[in-house]
Amino acid sequence: MNFQITVLGSGAATPTFARHCAAQVLTIEGFRCLIDCGESTQNQMRFFHQKIQSIDTIFLSHLHGDHLFGLPGLLATMHLTGRTQPVDLYAPIGIRQALETLFDISGTHLQYELRYHEIDTAEPIEVLANTYCRVTAFPLHHSVPTYGYIFEECHRLRNIRKDFLLQHPMAPAECRLIKQGLDYTDADGHLYPNAEITVPPPPSRRYAYCCDTACFPELVPILQGVDLLCIESTFGNEFAALAAEKLHLTAAQAATLARDAGVGQLLLTHISARYKEPEPLLLEAQQIFPNTAIAEDGAQYLLPPPKKI
Repeated sequence: MNFQITVLGSGAATPTFARHCAAQVLTIEGFRCLIDCGESTQNQMRFFHQKIQSIDTIFLSHLHGDHLFGLPGLLATMHLTGRTQPVDLYAPIGIRQALETLFDISGTHLQYELRYHEIDTAEPIEVLANTYCRVTAFPLHHSVPTYGYIFEECHRLRNIRKDFLLQHPMAPAECRLIKQGLDYTDADGHLYPNAEITVPPPPSRRYAYCCDTACFPELVPILQGVDLLCIESTFGNEFAALAAEKLHLTAAQAATLARDAGVGQLLLTHISARYKEPEPLLLEAQQIFPNTAIAEDGAQYLLPPPKKI
């Protein structure tokens, strides 16, 4: 099953030529969603060959402008280019009021249904479950209500033993049924229990997105063992006091969270515009958690192994 993240924006607060505001497209097989929607997200989607109308679900971490201001334009473009199928929007309380007010005063009337799912929770909760994945929202610590998201693929299918396939050639339809857990009966009527001819699937992969937040200990058990953690690292250690004041993370704090939670790989995002070259942030994090990379606009990452393509 394909599990891929495409970074559209990896910057903080204000866009630069190198880094646009926060936005990502996540693909888990047939499920495609948008995570955050800073200004110019729809242009970034076009530039990086992501079809706007392929997005049926949108998740917002919070309602600060660098995560939200691209959304009204994107939704209007979906309308103007003929969309009729619904869009599901998951975001903190206030998103309905914000969008409906803007659409009302601008005379914007969407011809498709925009379904609001406003989140208000002090504990991790499952907000979506479909054929492809389950999505859990969990509270972060920021200046406005903010949530992170964990995307976990649904149980993967069992694998048929190669030696059995060599001895018993079968049609693709039969293979699918066996992978789903059915037993196999050959032409002579011999029954082969599924557990004897298959091996368990690999563990379900999990992707966590955290942006924006200060550091707090309750994050560690929530993020425990995720395959890829994409988390903000707005500042370096030299601005640790400013990070604490603004309720953001330093690269070292992000790396410490990744280490303590035992994640597979760390991906730093939400990079302050003051860092023309982000290598100092990367080095700061790698001293604590070596398997760290910095998100780049347009880069794609596959799970697992988490790697840029």
